[in-house]
Amino acid sequence: MSGRQRELTMRFLAEPTDVNYGGKVHGGQVMKWIDQAGYAAAVGWSGKYSVTVAVGGIRFVAPIRISDLVTVDTTLVYTGTSSMHFAVDVRARDPMDDGGERLCTHCVIVFVAVDEAGKPVQVPAWTPVSDEDKRLSEYATQVMALSKGIEQTVARYRDAID
Repeated sequence: MSGRQRELTMRFLAEPTDVNYGGKVHGGQVMKWIDQAGYAAAVGWSGKYSVTVAVGGIRFVAPIRISDLVTVDTTLVYTGTSSMHFAVDVRARDPMDDGGERLCTHCVIVFVAVDEAGKPVQVPAWTPVSDEDKRLSEYATQVMALSKGIEQTVARYRDAID
């Protein structure tokens, strides 16, 4: 595992162009930050170009305001043959205030490493060691299983109305 980056933190400043009509950073911008941090984490772990294949369990817990300093923390919590699952926490704080960060969004994002032809390639395996690692790994697999169930339900509904 030497040289592999399991955790990554990126920071962004919430700008006026990031907000919706309600004056808060819109969800699409938050999802862009999550995807950017996830991509950097996936490449840091695999050493390969990687593509987003799923985002599961996304929850917008608290709003992000203009000028907030936004921190996106990614932690590798599961690997498959070519896939990497990351737990992502998005926190924000007013940089001019001594108040602490608040959790704003959480999700699991999955990337697959690919070769030049876009075919999946094997990634280095990660094995959970601590109890916390095991809990996070189980959590990631459960979130993605729930997401897959939702996809199947939507597909059945779509097929029924077509």
